[in-house]
Amino acid sequence: MKIVTVIGARPQIIKAAALSRAISQHFSKEVHEVIVHTGQHYDNNMSQVFFDELGVPQPDYNMGVGSAPHGVQTARMIEGIEEILLKEKPDCLVLYGDTNSTLAGAIAASKIHVPIVHIEAGLRSFNKSMPEEINRICCDHCSTLLFSPTATGFKNLVNEGFNPNNKKKFTADNPGIYHCGDVMYDNSKYFATIADQKSDILERERLKGKGYVLCTIHRDNNTDQPERLNAIFSALLKIAAEKTVVLPLHPRTSKLLNTNLKKDIFDKLSNNPNIRILPPASFLDMIVLERHADMVVTDSGGVQKEAYFFQKPCLIMRSETEWKEIVDCGAAVITDADEQKILKAYRNFTDNPPHSYPEIFGDGHAAEFICKEMLENF
Repeated sequence: MKIVTVIGARPQIIKAAALSRAISQHFSKEVHEVIVHTGQHYDNNMSQVFFDELGVPQPDYNMGVGSAPHGVQTARMIEGIEEILLKEKPDCLVLYGDTNSTLAGAIAASKIHVPIVHIEAGLRSFNKSMPEEINRICCDHCSTLLFSPTATGFKNLVNEGFNPNNKKKFTADNPGIYHCGDVMYDNSKYFATIADQKSDILERERLKGKGYVLCTIHRDNNTDQPERLNAIFSALLKIAAEKTVVLPLHPRTSKLLNTNLKKDIFDKLSNNPNIRILPPASFLDMIVLERHADMVVTDSGGVQKEAYFFQKPCLIMRSETEWKEIVDCGAAVITDADEQKILKAYRNFTDNPPHSYPEIFGDGHAAEFICKEMLENF
């Protein structure tokens, strides 16, 4: 079986590591994987470091699309992916998550009748102002095999008309849907020990043995809206009065701090020894930072889950989350970009940390399950 895997953004490269590892360890004689990197994330700190660190095979194709408005970027990707699919003639196209690379792959493949496998299917924020929501819905409804990491995601697909009782052989008109667990949980389990052995970030940043709050901010509705960005950093400054805040800063956020923060907040941030602004962290460094943090504050879907994997309370700086289960079990709180909600949730978790982290993301073997199902269908 030949598969083409499309990746473009940091989280997709990390997710692809789980499938590539499962193929090399268990299915190397049965599956040939061709990797296409769209170049959506082109900064070495956001892309190449993850290939080097996680053992993901180097891409067979690098389209080098780079940054551009949504329409321009997606159009370039569609054109390039279609050309590669026509050349490679794969049995299926594997897509991850909800980026413009995902949308472009879904459009390109569906137009020329290449079956689509969507890993991380069924996730919904129910907020169509998010580009990611449009991307994931479109991809799901073009796909032949849909692998949901959670029971809620599977239920969302059923609610949208997918029939859980469809029989093989699956097609785009007769799709197969699965609740299979999360490939990111596969990765976190696999790389946790390796991260402790290889990462020196705690020593390098003088964090070893020190309590700290880990924070990531990258979503455009937080970084591009000054009112929201100021509320977030005002809250972080207050938290930093009690505890160190570690902030690996996404490139887009870094560029916008000077222009979108009020001068007094920017000055306090720049001169605060308790707020440690770092470059984007590698995956292994990020695992170590998450494992040793007291709490995680983020607007990232992936970091929300990783906080849960490592049993850390999490504040979600969005108005909704695709990972409803972690909120329902009390391990995370949705605060939006609201200073008072952020501070209230921080204090509540400081005084009353969660005691229960039910196993809701599978058994750590989702990628192997996905490979078996692809082989059975294609």
